[in-house]
Parts: sequence; structure tokens; C-alpha cells
Amino acid sequence: MNKKLVLIDGNSIAYRAFFALPLLNNDKGIHTNAIYGFAMMLAKIIEEEKPTHMLVAFDAGKTTFRHSTFKEYKGGRQKTPPELSEQFPYIRELLNAYQIAQYELENYEADDIIGTLAKQAEEQGYDVRIVSGDKDLTQLASEKTTVYVTKKGVTDMEVYTPDHILEKYGLTVEQIIDMKGLMGDASDNIPGVPGVGEKTAIKLLKEYTTIENLLSSLDKISGKKLKENLTTYQEQALMSKELAMIERNAPIDISLAKIHFSGANESQLTSLYKELNFQSLLEKMPSAATAVEKRELTSINFKLVEKISEEMLSDNSAFYIEILEENYHYAPILGFSIVNDSGTYYIPLHVALQSETFKAWLSNEKSSKFVYDVKRSIVSLRNHGIELKGVQFDLLIASYLLNPSETIQDFSDVARTHNYTEVLSDDVVYGKGAKRSPLTDEKRAEHIVRKAVAIYELKDILLKELTDNEQFDLYKQLEMPLSVILAKMESTGVKLDIQRIQEMGTEISGQLKAIEERIFELAGEKFNINSPKQLAVILFEKLGLPVIKKTKTGYSTAADVLEKLQHEHEIIEQILHYRQLGKLQSTYIEGLLKVVNKETEKVHTRFNQALTQTGRLSSTDPNLQNIPIRLEEGRKIRQAFVPSEQDWVIFAADYSQIELRVLAHISGDERLIDAFKNGHDIHTKTAMDVFHVSEEEVTSNMRRQAKAVNFGIVYGISDYGLSQNLGITRKEAAQFIDKYFEIFPGVKQFMSDIVQEVKQTGYVKTLLNRRRYIPEITSRNFNIRSFAERTAMNTPIQGSAADIIKKAMVDMAERLTQEKLKARLLLQVHDELIFEAPKEEVEKLKIIVPDVMENTIELKVPLKVDYAYGPTWFDAK
Repeated sequence: MNKKLVLIDGNSIAYRAFFALPLLNNDKGIHTNAIYGFAMMLAKIIEEEKPTHMLVAFDAGKTTFRHSTFKEYKGGRQKTPPELSEQFPYIRELLNAYQIAQYELENYEADDIIGTLAKQAEEQGYDVRIVSGDKDLTQLASEKTTVYVTKKGVTDMEVYTPDHILEKYGLTVEQIIDMKGLMGDASDNIPGVPGVGEKTAIKLLKEYTTIENLLSSLDKISGKKLKENLTTYQEQALMSKELAMIERNAPIDISLAKIHFSGANESQLTSLYKELNFQSLLEKMPSAATAVEKRELTSINFKLVEKISEEMLSDNSAFYIEILEENYHYAPILGFSIVNDSGTYYIPLHVALQSETFKAWLSNEKSSKFVYDVKRSIVSLRNHGIELKGVQFDLLIASYLLNPSETIQDFSDVARTHNYTEVLSDDVVYGKGAKRSPLTDEKRAEHIVRKAVAIYELKDILLKELTDNEQFDLYKQLEMPLSVILAKMESTGVKLDIQRIQEMGTEISGQLKAIEERIFELAGEKFNINSPKQLAVILFEKLGLPVIKKTKTGYSTAADVLEKLQHEHEIIEQILHYRQLGKLQSTYIEGLLKVVNKETEKVHTRFNQALTQTGRLSSTDPNLQNIPIRLEEGRKIRQAFVPSEQDWVIFAADYSQIELRVLAHISGDERLIDAFKNGHDIHTKTAMDVFHVSEEEVTSNMRRQAKAVNFGIVYGISDYGLSQNLGITRKEAAQFIDKYFEIFPGVKQFMSDIVQEVKQTGYVKTLLNRRRYIPEITSRNFNIRSFAERTAMNTPIQGSAADIIKKAMVDMAERLTQEKLKARLLLQVHDELIFEAPKEEVEKLKIIVPDVMENTIELKVPLKVDYAYGPTWFDAK
């Protein structure tokens, strides 16, 4: 069998992935872009190369044997951003799951490990593939070794063979080191010869072959400055060549036999992908879960009901509704199960819908029911004209509060979290995706019944845990009533002015056409603007704009590239606007028209109540919390959201800077508290203190920077993150953050104290006792520990803000009932509540809404609510 070795430059690929992909987070807040990019690269290289042996080499430390030659080697490199550092331990976990060997060697770099192993492998007849983001390793290319260098992202690679190097540079592989010696390498701080770039180096080497030959022939060099620099920097050129040369006889103690690759541990890899929320990668996995879950279950006795009697519907019943599709607004109900003291029952849908006894029991407030996902249960039954009342326990909500970090795919995930293993996952029972198949009544009935049994058996255990955690009030007084409110909001839906949104579509189409004509005019010809290849020819060949980045197929026309070219030519601004409008048209105009109910002209979103670790609600199908507001045309989309009745208005109320007010309360920082008590604009006040200027001297840019720091502190931002947000250096960003802590020492003290507290308890709490467990806080790994500390600092702030808006929703629903108002709560968008109400109730709402929202909880600083109203959501601003 042909032996093939794949060697990967771990640090290089991780860095490339981090900077190539946007910052991504999983539901625990861990940054995952570098891990995701690394995983994508591994999947591609394993599939394409089918290696028999694999190893990922890492740099062991900052100092290597090269520093004895040149102490400034790799000097000036910026510190690794913490957003990347925290991902390295997970990259190593990824490699463990793949069962790929890892290796590092003190005093040597990953390049040297790769060079040494490649040499050994060649001698033993292996085919070798090297993967790196660094062209340094191209010097290892040979007849037996191919070097893949990442280009755009991490899966687009340029393949370096001796022939390719000759074609690309006109040089042999051996001359790559000489080229590096002459031109130097800024990223490694290899000096080279001043004034000698790649083109000059290649030209010289084509003539003189090596640096040594060149330096012995300086009298033949034409060009006064070049000759002078080569003469002056002879030693530096030779030293640079030495620094650039990969060591191929490093004292490694790992043999090729030890790095045999037999494939991934699929169960381990699946578990890691679930933790990191890598859904697209999970979908490509063979179903590891299926193999794990094919186990013997305890036999279960139940009755398949053909006629419902009152005896089956006793008080204190576990009641479960089977819905497989995610969007329960439109999904069919597959059946019901009930468990109580009288027995265990499966009720088919047609039997249930024909029973008035069953419907009366469901709507009886005094009859206690225990369910899984009360919101889903209420909405799905309401779609059949049935009201569900009297729910006293929700397994999903209780489990979520006890550990919000658990990833919930389906019912079985929740059950297993609490060591209950008598329920298989839906994917195992029904099959997955296209392989999903209908089941016999008996088999389906048993699966559905098992879920009701689980609810029944877990209820008392979870309620005791909530009580022990001092979270029972949070569960009973906040989250449970909120579920009922959210169900009502979802069922009510939001009216969409279909004609208006179609008109917007027409308007945007017209704008796109006008912009298209202007682009053609500026280009001097017609072409396909949506074709990166055709656009690249216009921009970089015809118009001669500077090339920022190249891809495998030519020039990059990605958004980040075009933004850097914005001031070079008017056509760039037009193209960016064309793309923004195009996305608006497809995602929001066409997207909303796809999901609107044509009969009611309403859209019915789903609020995810058991998803985020901070307690925030999110919205899906459609996401009405994410309608763009930065672009004028995006803001106008809100014009299409209107009241559902004539002579009604949309009334919107939002908290002003709630997270910063929560920070002032929790930290007790006197300066921050005083600023809010005195009604100062907090961003202006911060700018005044940071820049030592008067209020009149604060510029819009100063306020913008202060705002970025204020909110950045809340989210545990690093100097790297702030530098990216503001377009400043990391050093400037670090100084900004340090200055902030000088001004607000109470905030700094709070952040220090909360980290110590979490180290003792293992979790952090919000004002209403919502918990988030952070076991990583005691990790020996600095990067994991640092991320955990930032999570500990920002969770009480974000989580408490989430608690407050949720409590305001519960209080508001109660007040509307008390006041006998017709006004309805439609949406919650971050810190904003949106209502629809008759015009005659507006004056009352102006008093009631701020009163409820500002007094839902008492803080050391006042809560402030702004409101507005109008004929559309757009006008309520």
C-alpha cells in the first residue's frame, strides 16, 4: 500500500483561519472562527489526500535556536489576540477527536519538525503533503513532497511543486531560501537587503544562482544603489538566508510509525462539533449518535386510546405533544401522550380532536399539567382551536435554567442532561433528513409515550434543584408566565402591509437598475456586476485600481477589499451600495413575502426562550430582531409593519442604555452612578474624562470612541477587539481601556471581585438569580481561563438586562389586563417592546408603559424609557 504523510503547520493554519474568517461565537460565547477554519481544512485534506499518516506541528515557544544567530528574529510581532488564544485548546481537542498526532519541540519551530519528518518520510518512500499558510515551507517541495499554501481562507490552496516554483518564479526549489535571504521577511523580522524586493531578488538569482555567487560578483552589478546595499549588507544577506533555512535534522523523538492515521473518533468529534455549534460540519458526519443510541430500553406498558374518558385525564398529568418540524406554527401534530396516577396513554390526533372531554381538560386552569416547551404546546394547540391552561411545570424551561450551557437539539438531549436515558433522539427513531420515514403507530406511540414518562419522572427532581439553587422564583414568577406571554405574541403575529413591501421591492429594483447603469457608465461597458471574475477585470485591469488581494481564480472583489478601495474610484461606492441593496431585496423583501401568511397577512416569528446563556430572547423564522437599521432602505422596511386593526397605532418603548445602567448598579462605581443620576449622556461624559476636555469640546469621533469602549467593557472586549471596532492600533486600544478603568475604578474592582467569586462558586449570577456555570475559570490553560474570566465579567450585566426586560414584559401583560386595555404586545427586540393599540389608548400608554418598565426593578440608578408611536413600526421611533 502506498504510504502518504500529511504534515500540517498548526500555528500558521490557526492564524490564517482566524484572520480569514469573521469572528464567530458558539452559544457559550467562545470564539470559534479559527477552530472552524481548521476543521474545514482537515476535512478537505483528509477527503482529498486520504493519508495513512498525519501530524500537526506546533511552535513550542517564543525562543528558538535562530535567536542565537539574530536576537531580533520574529521581533515586533504583536501579541496573539485573546480571541485566537482561547481557541488553541479547542484546536488541540479537535486533533484529539480526529486522532491526529501533535508535536512540538523546545527551541525549534513547527517548520523544523515538518522539514525533519518530511525528509525521513521521503527516505522511507512516503508521498508527503505539507499544509501551511506560510510560503517559507515551499523550500521543502520535491519530487516526493508537495506543499499546499493557503490563499483565500483556509481551504483554497496553491499547490507548490518544483515545476510550479520554476513556472512561478523561474527559480529552483533550492533558490527559495536565497530569495528569502535577499528580500527578507517582515513577518519573521528577517532583514534581508534593504531595497531588494521579490522582483529584484528573482532577477539576481536567475543570473547568479545563489547569494554566495552574487556576493562574489558584486563588481558586475549595475545600479549604484543596489550595488551599494549589497556591499554594505553582505553579512546580513547571508544571515537572513541562514534564518530562512528550515532545519531538516531537528532532534525529534517521534517516529513515523507513531503517527499512523486511522480516522477520526466519530463520537468524540460529533460531541465537540455539538459543543461548538458547528451545524454544517455535523450534518456532514456519519451519524455517530445512531451507533451510540442503539441500546436496549426498558420495556414500557401503555394504552393506545381509541376513546378518551375522564379517568385518563386526572390532575397532575404529564402531557406531551409530538411535533417533529422545528417551526411548530405550521407543523403537524403527530400524537399526544399522557402519564398520571391512573396510567400511561397514547392518543392519536384524530381521537383527541373529536373529544370535547379532552379539550375541556386542556383548557381547565385548575387541572395541573406538566409539559415540555409550554410555548410550543400552547401555539400548536391554538392552531387547532384548543386552549391549553393550567401548566405547572415545563421540563425545557426548568432544564435550561439549571444549566443554560447545555446544547439542546431535541427532547432526548434534555433527558440525558439529567441522567435519564430511556428516550432515544428523534433522528434515531424517525431517521434524519431525506432518510426520515413514517413509523408504525405502535413504534411511534411508544416513542411519544416515553417522553411523557420522562417529564413525569423528572419533574420533582428538577423542581428540587431549582429550589436548592434559589432559582424557583425565577422559574415560577418570571420564565413560566413569560412563556405564556410569548405564546400569545407568536399566535397574534405582526401585520405586514404586503402592498407596501412589494412597492419597496419595486423601488429597490429601480434603485438597483439606476446604480447598475451608473456602474456601467463608470466602467465604460456593460458586464455582470454579480460575477466576481468580470468585476475584477473591470476594476483591476481596465480601471487599473490597486490590487489588494489575489485568489486562486484571480483578483479578490470581497467586501473588505472593496472597502479599502473606496476612495480610489467612485465605482467602488456604487458597487458596495448595489450589493447592500441586493441583499436587502433577497433577504428581507423577498424573505418576508415568503413567510407571511397570505390569509391573515401576518408574520409569526418564534421567540427562542431556552437558547442563549445570558437569558436573552432570540427570534427566528423570520428573525424580527435583526431588521437592518444602518441603511436608510433597511430602516424603511419597518414601514411595512402595521397595526392589524383600523385606527390603531404601533407603540414602541425601549430602555435607554440598560446594560450600562446595570453595570453602574452592580459595580457601585460612584462616578458612573452620579452620571446616570444627573442625567448625563454617558458616552459624552466618558469622552470628557478620557480625553480631558469640556463637554463643548467633545467631538463626534471622541463620543463614538467612548461609546465603543463603554459597550466594549460590558462585552468583555479585548484591546484587539476594540482596535478592530475603532480602526486604531492595539496599543491605542489598550491605553483607552486602561484609562477607562482609571476613571471608573469601581468597574475595575467589580470585575476583579466577580472573577474571584466565580473561582469559589463555579458560577455567576444575575440580579434575579439566573446562573451561568463557568468551570473553565480554574483551567490551567491561560487562554481558556482568560476567556472564562471575561465571561464572568459580562454575564451578570447582559443577563441582568435580559432579566429586566423579561420582567417588564410579565408586569406589562398584567397591567394591560388590570387596566382593561385592548393594546397588545407584539414583539421584543433586544431592549425594546413593541405594541399595537387603539389610538384612544395612546395617552394612557404614554403613562403606563414607562411607569411599568422603569419600575419593574429597583436599581441604584434610574431606569429610563423612551417611547414613540405612529401608523407603522418605522414611525414609532
